[in-house]
Amino acid sequence: MIEVVLNDRLGKKVRVTCNEDDTIGDLKKLVAAQTGTRADKIRIQKWYNIYKDHITLKDYEIHDGMGLELYYN
Repeated sequence: MIEVVLNDRLGKKVRVTCNEDDTIGDLKKLVAAQTGTRADKIRIQKWYNIYKDHITLKDYEIHDGMGLELYYN
């Protein structure tokens, strides 16, 4: 189990606990459950890399305590 911190830069910081073999789509669903925003309206990225829904966190080398950017489409 790893904990990922997502910041939307609007004052909301979300901590999500998930597995390394979860996909980005699974992470979006967990964030949607905490924030109340629909999962298809969420975009997760780091700098200019927009993460795709079907790729796992392990493949993107997302580790425990890592911070990601949270945007709303």
